[in-house]
Amino acid sequence: MAVATDILERIVLAALAEDVGQGDVTTEATVSADAVGTAELFVKEAGVVCGLRAAEVAFRALDSDVEFEALVAEGAIVKGPTAVAVVTGSERAILTGERVALNFLGRLSGVATMTKRYVDAVAGTRAVILDTRKTTPGLRVLEKHAVACGGARNHRFGLDDGVLVKDNHLRASGSVSKAVESLRATTVLPIEVECDTLEQVSEALEVGADAILLDNMTLDELRSAVVLVGGRARLEASGGITLENVRAVAETGVDEISVGALTHSARSLDVSLELK
Repeated sequence: MAVATDILERIVLAALAEDVGQGDVTTEATVSADAVGTAELFVKEAGVVCGLRAAEVAFRALDSDVEFEALVAEGAIVKGPTAVAVVTGSERAILTGERVALNFLGRLSGVATMTKRYVDAVAGTRAVILDTRKTTPGLRVLEKHAVACGGARNHRFGLDDGVLVKDNHLRASGSVSKAVESLRATTVLPIEVECDTLEQVSEALEVGADAILLDNMTLDELRSAVVLVGGRARLEASGGITLENVRAVAETGVDEISVGALTHSARSLDVSLELK
């Protein structure tokens, strides 16, 4: 997903405000105000590069005349230590913006890299990997962009652009049928219902759910659900998905597999900035 410039700028400016505070004491004392330099940004391990735009915005916010040259495309795969961008301009701006730029580059590259591993693991099956709303507060748009860079598909962005009736909604409403009936009266959005038993799957089908989330089901239960539904609703598997078992889950015949780990457990890639 593309990230609008105004949204990206708002996120980056908030990160700079947090990091810089009243000013970069060290840089202002050790670097001349008129010093101009060039630095390279490196991704120091194999992975998917993501976050270059965020890095550029961080430097430009501190020096509008900074020149930023991306050496690889967003979403590029690197096999090992690689220079991914060159930034030229005020050395004070470069050094003050360094940590924020690298935080975005490392974090988003980590999410994209984790995502690609899951996507590669299910290659050749019908299953599509999805992200979830288990994102870092304030960074959802960037982390979902990183998921897309890694080759997966974004699930709903928030509570207002998709319907997912979860277990607590079912408890509050009383039943699958009551929940779906209430939603049909208030929205035209497709309705997805979380089910953890085959009985609930049958009930969701009877009331015309558009999609069914099969929560924490065994492989045998997933296979049974696929046969039971017979293509009448989209099936999403979720819960306890790991790189070790995602292939087996995909081979049950489900349409989608949602993986919270893409965003809540991805390790940041090792990145650095070096002045020339």
